[in-house]
Amino acid sequence: MAIYLSETTGNLEFEFPSMPESIDIGTGTSYQSYKIIGKGGINIPKGVEVTDISWDGVFFGRKKRRESIVGSWESPEECKDILSGWQENGTVLELIVDEAPVNMDVTISNFSWKATGGFGNIEYSIAFNKAPALKVYTTTELKIDDFVKTVQTRPEPEKQTGAYTVVKGDNLWKIARKFYGGSGAEWEKIYVANQEIIENTARRYGKSSSDRGHWIYAGCVLTIP
Repeated sequence: MAIYLSETTGNLEFEFPSMPESIDIGTGTSYQSYKIIGKGGINIPKGVEVTDISWDGVFFGRKKRRESIVGSWESPEECKDILSGWQENGTVLELIVDEAPVNMDVTISNFSWKATGGFGNIEYSIAFNKAPALKVYTTTELKIDDFVKTVQTRPEPEKQTGAYTVVKGDNLWKIARKFYGGSGAEWEKIYVANQEIIENTARRYGKSSSDRGHWIYAGCVLTIP
């Protein structure tokens, strides 16, 4: 049994290092609690649409990393930072509960945590809402045909280039949106142009790597190509 979260952009994947005892699943009309530990799976009736999921769990500290309940151990602080970042940014994620029929796009609606005990554990509560399906409308449906034709006749503004100093709360996606507009999908262009300084900075902060630009730090000066 395993629980995975991954960005729909494919930039970062996270596996929960230990399983919760149970998972609460909302089906739009009611909640049901499904036991995980000791049963190895959950069953959801066919035809029932899952709308939200939540559970309480523990990220075990380094001293507890060899416990049988711990799978692929990650630092509790790193786990906390990843999930907090996704919540703050409203990131759309793919949630997969292995060995159970749960595979859906979600956003984190709640994530709270507290440090407990003398082993460096972090107890947490997390809740997800089903992400709304993306509806694509035509310009005719939106009744903006004339406006689009007018905009298309204007020259596109030049993309901004130069240097940028990272501030607290930044990520490459947000920086790409700031300089290039759009969805931020051009973040990788910034990473490639600054790979050496991003990786060196991540190592100075105790990371083995930046995880392709996931970890960037305030004060780092990036070249915007």
